[in-house]
Amino acid sequence: MSTSSKQSTSKSTLKPTLSYWHVWTDDDGISHQTRCELTDFTQESMGGNAAPQWNNRLMSDDAEVLFATLPVAWVGEWHENPRPQWIVPISGVWYVETMDGDRVEMGPGEISFGADQNTQADAAGRKGHTSGCVGDQPAKLMVVQLKGDAYLAARPGDLS
Repeated sequence: MSTSSKQSTSKSTLKPTLSYWHVWTDDDGISHQTRCELTDFTQESMGGNAAPQWNNRLMSDDAEVLFATLPVAWVGEWHENPRPQWIVPISGVWYVETMDGDRVEMGPGEISFGADQNTQADAAGRKGHTSGCVGDQPAKLMVVQLKGDAYLAARPGDLS
């Protein structure tokens, strides 16, 4: 076995993690964003003769997959995520600003899990979050919206 093969074999046994932003609601009805890690990866084949890969099988509820394009300068005024949903930018940059004032900008490959259901309007009438397109290019997103209720208002740590 060559040195490079040994190195790739030893690296493949290191259990990976995957970072994402979790948009959630606290006990006072205020939305926040917390950087979280998915950690429950196991090695398994996807089938056939495919070599094992690291998979984190997180959710098995029914889901709808949609692709969205946010036009340049688009702003989604204050709103809650309609359902718990994963949002992954494919191209361009978009932002999410929560009621606590945190604003996170995300580009291709970054991930957000939106679970800010059950927020309460603050003194300024803000409820949930606002989001929008950043820069001079449209933001193209893939959204995986969960149909079951298991992850409604999920909090950081609920997903592992």
